Amino acid sequence: MALINENYRKLQAGYLFPEIGRRVRAFTAENAGANVIRLGIGDVTLPLVPAVVQAMHDAVDDQAKKAFGYGPERGYDFLVEAIRQGDFAPRGVDIAADEIFVSDGSKQDSGNIQEVFGTDCSVLVTDPSYPVYVDTNVMAGRTGNCDERGMYAGIHYLAATEANGFMPEPPAERVDLAYLCSPNNPTGAVATRANLSAWVAWARANDAILLFDAAYDAFIQDPALPRSIYEIEGAKECAIEMRSFSKRAGFTGVRCAYTVIPKALHGRTKQGEKVSINDLWARRQGTKFNEVPYVVQRAAAAVFSAEGATQTGEQVAYYMENARRVRDGLGSAHFTVFGGEHAPYIWLRTPEGVSSWDFFDQLLQRTHVVGTPGSGFGPAGEGYFRISAFNSHENVDEAIERIRKAFA
Repeated sequence: MALINENYRKLQAGYLFPEIGRRVRAFTAENAGANVIRLGIGDVTLPLVPAVVQAMHDAVDDQAKKAFGYGPERGYDFLVEAIRQGDFAPRGVDIAADEIFVSDGSKQDSGNIQEVFGTDCSVLVTDPSYPVYVDTNVMAGRTGNCDERGMYAGIHYLAATEANGFMPEPPAERVDLAYLCSPNNPTGAVATRANLSAWVAWARANDAILLFDAAYDAFIQDPALPRSIYEIEGAKECAIEMRSFSKRAGFTGVRCAYTVIPKALHGRTKQGEKVSINDLWARRQGTKFNEVPYVVQRAAAAVFSAEGATQTGEQVAYYMENARRVRDGLGSAHFTVFGGEHAPYIWLRTPEGVSSWDFFDQLLQRTHVVGTPGSGFGPAGEGYFRISAFNSHENVDEAIERIRKAFA
């Protein structure tokens, strides 16, 4: 009989979002006809914009004329150049074409990037954080078992709290790999230039690597705030950045993202030899990944066109208006709320004495509204709850009104 990877048995019972789905299905089965409003999972609700749809139609016509076959391993030149000119050049950042790796999602990249690092590397996450950061390192064998608090031995948890604005400063100790996310999922907080500069300085001083998740950068409203870690001097020597079209352009079901790994970034062998992380990731992708389809890459490139930028910007503004309504509506209902200013997520404190999963159940039973329990994002998320802005204005307004009445 084949032996399993025992590390999988260390994982807690189920991944957060399938568990939410299970509870909602059970509720709807017992309450036929209930109008459930879903503000839990961060999935888009608006259709693809016209510029993107037209690009996909044109790409299908291209494929009707000739076979395209496998695409370039790092992405088609037209998309890579659009990324360079659309995402980085306006910020004064020079990213080379061979430092960009087009992929089918930031979730995959943030989970797979750990494969190029040794299993004895120490890992830091800000707590609460996106569950993939922790779970994939558990699967890889970098941790011990999970304790009663939900914390894994071998993971350094850096608490993101109200006191530090949910964007903590670097730790005093040295760690090999540190996951950062800004705008943050789940708290909705955004890193300032000073905060990111402190992290870059810490990483360089400690020979550490930052794994920077910028999947929600399009939602940053203040142009003075950094949208890429490479806006910080020295970041190319210590940081990997993951970016996505999922939320900025409605690609959650289309699947396209990209990861930037500068050629100046290196790891070391046990013998002390410097090794290019860019080369390792290229080797990994070449072995395990066969590129994003041509049609999807044409669609992604259209996001950077004048029409695409305007149209997707309008969708981001639509979701941010939802975030404002949730923030203001629940705030006026005497909930303590955070986020929602530079991210599509509102992070609220649960009523005193009510756990995050109990609040989930109360919200579902009393208001037929679905959110996300904070404890699912880590131990420091207990006592908090995430509300997503991805829905219609009408549903958001209805959800706010239900919650206000139920918890008056």
